[in-house]
Amino acid sequence: MLNRRSCGVLLHPTSLPGSGGIGTLGDDARRFIDLLAGMGISMWQVLPLTPPACGNSPYSAFSAFAGNPLLIDIDQIVREGDLADAACPGCFPEERVDYDAVAEFKSVALRRAAQAFFAAGRSARMEEFWHFCDTTAWLHDYALFMALKGRYKGKSWHKWPADAALSAPQMYEKASAELGAEIGIHKYLQWQFQRQWRSLRDYAAGHGVAVIGDLPIFVAYDSADVWRNRGLFLLDPAGKPTVVAGVPPDYFSKTGQLWGNPLYDWDALARQGYAWWIERLRHLFTQFDCVRIDHFRGFEAAWQVPSGEHTAVNGHWVKGPGARFFEAVAAALGPLPIIAEDLGVITPEVEGLREQCGYPGMKILQFAFDSGPANPYLPHNHVRNCVVYTGTHDNDTTLGWYDKLAPERRRGVNAYIGAKGGDIVTDMLRTAFMSVANTAIVPFQDLLGLPGEARMNTPGTAFGNWEWRFSWGMVSRHLGESLAEMLERYGRRNR
Repeated sequence: MLNRRSCGVLLHPTSLPGSGGIGTLGDDARRFIDLLAGMGISMWQVLPLTPPACGNSPYSAFSAFAGNPLLIDIDQIVREGDLADAACPGCFPEERVDYDAVAEFKSVALRRAAQAFFAAGRSARMEEFWHFCDTTAWLHDYALFMALKGRYKGKSWHKWPADAALSAPQMYEKASAELGAEIGIHKYLQWQFQRQWRSLRDYAAGHGVAVIGDLPIFVAYDSADVWRNRGLFLLDPAGKPTVVAGVPPDYFSKTGQLWGNPLYDWDALARQGYAWWIERLRHLFTQFDCVRIDHFRGFEAAWQVPSGEHTAVNGHWVKGPGARFFEAVAAALGPLPIIAEDLGVITPEVEGLREQCGYPGMKILQFAFDSGPANPYLPHNHVRNCVVYTGTHDNDTTLGWYDKLAPERRRGVNAYIGAKGGDIVTDMLRTAFMSVANTAIVPFQDLLGLPGEARMNTPGTAFGNWEWRFSWGMVSRHLGESLAEMLERYGRRNR
């Protein structure tokens, strides 16, 4: 799917319209797919669908395998009979996600639905549920982890009593029995998420739209993954990280980005044949047609920062598993359609690893105009095996970016792309579609021509991110026609 000229749109499901305060996997998601298909767009790229743990970021999740319950469509639950109605408060803002309010409402409604489901007794749906439980290897660990978080008032697992924090076998069995009802609720939520997502993906496939997922290379410390697999991470005997992940000072931050994720013990993973990672990828490729690996360069070398540092400045590069990892993945799963996020500090070794794997890298047009003609993001330096973006979820919208440029920078952009600055968004879209790159992906905000207020995330900031939503009123009646013509002109229209 990445070896022919095509076009995709980047939009996280939380940004979809809807009455419940957050986008879901329901009717508006299907209407969005209809819109893409009608324009001749063949790909929908999403951010991680996992349950956010810190700051509502999909890149910091309680599990690398579980789905985000906030994305569950309440209307479908009602139609199945697990909930009497989908009534929700009318105070949710339409233009942004109020995560606290949405979580409070949906947690109550979904818990009621789970309790009604279990009270109804044996049925075909109950058999389906138990089959899901019996065949989903990660499910019980995750559900027990979330039940224990509830018992201990949401505290991070390292602050639990020692036997629970260290997942002692006797505690594991005892807690599984004591918290059975709560565990069942979390399993129900995952069952509903997985079946709703599968239905939505089937709908997309039926309309010729492939779905691109996102795999963050690192996982959150306060996650079921670290809690149950401490031996696969660089932790001390008490379970605390000795080093944490980040990136050195770069375009986004003068002090780097201190992500705080625990780092992998790649030697321990290698001794197990990278089994945990292989299962993670296997799971993702049951959900998506293609996967973007975030921070691909971490497989060649990762920026390790000693625990306790307040910035990422005092880190250093430590080698990762390199090609051995991807050889093990290919041996287990075969060739996989993967996009390598190769942004940031990229060395010849990182480029060599990506090329050895055959994965397309990313070319961001907003990064193309801050140096001379050798800038690799300029379209005349693109290659076919790459993916061109106007911007990503970490960038400003194209209009917001352009408005913030100094006058001389604007003149340089206009001169390169042959624009007069009257409609910079359309000019940048045309530039992306003209690229020799096989795949072009644009944030939906850029298709709508929105200013910087519609930005999804500002790296290095803790608040106000991941909240943006669009409304159908923002979508011009002529958008589909004009975009379809442009895609046809540059050989990217899906038929």
